[in-house]
Amino acid sequence: MTLDQIIALVVLIVVVGVMIHGRLRSDVVALSGAAALLLFGVVRPVEVQGAFASPAIMALAGLFVIAYAMELSGLLAWLIRKAKGMTRVFGRHAVWIVIGLCGAVGGFLNNTPVVVLAAPVVRDMALSLGLSPKRFLMPLSYAVIMGGLLTLIGTSTNLLVSDMARNTGQPVFSLFEITGVGLCIATVGGLYLYFIGSRVLEKTAARDEAEMAARREAEEAGKGGKRSLLSSFRLPWLMEQRASPGGSGDAVLGNVDLYEKGAERPLELKRALASLAVFVAVVVASAFGLAPIAASAFAGAVALILMRVITAEEAYAGLRPEILLLVAGMVVIGSSLEVTGLAQAGADALIDVIRPYGPWAALFVFYGVTLFATDILSNATVAVLFSPIAVAIAAALGVDARPFLVAVMMAASAAFATPFSYQTNVLVYQMGNYSYMDFVKVGLPLNLITWATGMAAIPIFFPF
Repeated sequence: MTLDQIIALVVLIVVVGVMIHGRLRSDVVALSGAAALLLFGVVRPVEVQGAFASPAIMALAGLFVIAYAMELSGLLAWLIRKAKGMTRVFGRHAVWIVIGLCGAVGGFLNNTPVVVLAAPVVRDMALSLGLSPKRFLMPLSYAVIMGGLLTLIGTSTNLLVSDMARNTGQPVFSLFEITGVGLCIATVGGLYLYFIGSRVLEKTAARDEAEMAARREAEEAGKGGKRSLLSSFRLPWLMEQRASPGGSGDAVLGNVDLYEKGAERPLELKRALASLAVFVAVVVASAFGLAPIAASAFAGAVALILMRVITAEEAYAGLRPEILLLVAGMVVIGSSLEVTGLAQAGADALIDVIRPYGPWAALFVFYGVTLFATDILSNATVAVLFSPIAVAIAAALGVDARPFLVAVMMAASAAFATPFSYQTNVLVYQMGNYSYMDFVKVGLPLNLITWATGMAAIPIFFPF
């Protein structure tokens, strides 16, 4: 190994180790790694500059501002509150309808605000039916994660993989290019959650519901009323969240005020329509190839400020710099693997094992390794590390790199086996007072099911 390769590998191991430890913010760790690589001369200033000015960063920044404008207008909260009224007609099925709608919305808006706004509504819908929120909060997170697989802008992971592909000379992905694969995975995963996962969670929730029933009888005898029931079952989660320190830059997810205030935000019709119109214009411009997603999202964000739908201060508040800087820092680290040849070396080692079995077997193994890594690392980290390896494997096998890049998109987002593999999992883990093993019992089979579905769907939509 060359000196640059050794330095890049050491920096990578240290960054990954510190992220797993979880004591420092992920964005700070990624930026520290990027700074070390720059100081040692492994990457050049122009490569660092390119990471911070990449189309993925521009697209994410613009989309964050637009989504924040829609959130401030009360539009999403209003839609979710309206859905809450369905419980009187459809009972517990109404909760699943809301979960499905949130999953669809997750294909176009950042996942975290969708779950932040929907979680208190889903919780209250469950409690009004005398059911534990544990039945539904985990499926809500999973559904929104799978919704993010439907479009290029559904999650930052998809944009990041597309950007990394561009850096290796591959064509960028269009807005709906991955929709076929994502829809297959989301459909099969949704059916699993409804028919099987819900039964597993039913056992987990049984003790809570028995306590709820006993408390309801006591309240009816004392004429305590419905408000007392809801308040009593909010209190344990409130205390749990306030005691939780948070980690890796996600401490905001433990703030219960964020749930309540977000869900109760009033609808400002003029502001809502304007932000929705800009968002639709951005999607249409990108979908029909009128402008790249980075350009259209950036223009849309600026347009909202010029139209005075949001102020410049509100736009800055919606940028979510912790995510943007995490992505930029990890892009620098990923670039070091490419320029030093480490990515090619890793791909060669993997190819030596799987070459005799052909591209389908290579895709199967690669998807599984990516999926396992995502349960340990952040999705942005996995996207950056595995995208150049995907291109190198495809080149060595003499096949199109598209199937392997799509595998990174799907596997780096669809990780369900731990509560810490995705921000929305952290949110519902705290709010629903789940145990770690609850996620393993429901999420691990979902990992395997989505893996199998992805392996069936990817070669159909993206032939080798």
